[in-house]
Amino acid sequence: MTSLVVVSAGLSNPSSTRLLAERLSAATVEALEDVEVTHVELRDLAHQLTDQLLTGFPAPELAAAQEAVRSADGLVVVTPVFSASYSGLFKTFFDVLETGALDGTPVLIAATAGTARHSLVLEHALRPLFAYLHAVVVPTGVFAATDDFAGTDLDLRVTRAAGELAALMGKVSRVDSAVTHRRTVEDELAEPTPFEELMRRASQR
Repeated sequence: MTSLVVVSAGLSNPSSTRLLAERLSAATVEALEDVEVTHVELRDLAHQLTDQLLTGFPAPELAAAQEAVRSADGLVVVTPVFSASYSGLFKTFFDVLETGALDGTPVLIAATAGTARHSLVLEHALRPLFAYLHAVVVPTGVFAATDDFAGTDLDLRVTRAAGELAALMGKVSRVDSAVTHRRTVEDELAEPTPFEELMRRASQR
């Protein structure tokens, strides 16, 4: 079964960020057949994210969210805009993912804010972030200011972006795991990568 994971970084409950995430999720499900949806609400994982930054190890609930993201066929990621960029909570979640977790994963990026003046956050912040993480970002990002929720233009953009994500999820878009095996923390503890190999990889980035 195709798996879709929706990551929402809204802080209030309810939030416009979660509302946009649900609309994008519903539109993607409508465009696909036989899809399983998992919602990851970062507000509920805030303390566990801080703990992982300090200890290097995720708590069980956070580890389950990370595994869902790592194994997803596609992602919808939505953040509120703070100081003209993604929120710290949103960035922290993707900071603590294992290297290579998003390689080749189709991602639909979206953001919410009180005013349309922040709409370029998709292009100057979110798209570069997920390009760096080697994800495949769909062409249409969705930004929603407060006033957008009352109009029809948002529905058109949601439908278009969801269709693009569904099209990518319907193809073999992930990097072949047999070719590029992503080492886990457990792998490193059992058999550490030699320092020389780490230096060689770093020099190739």
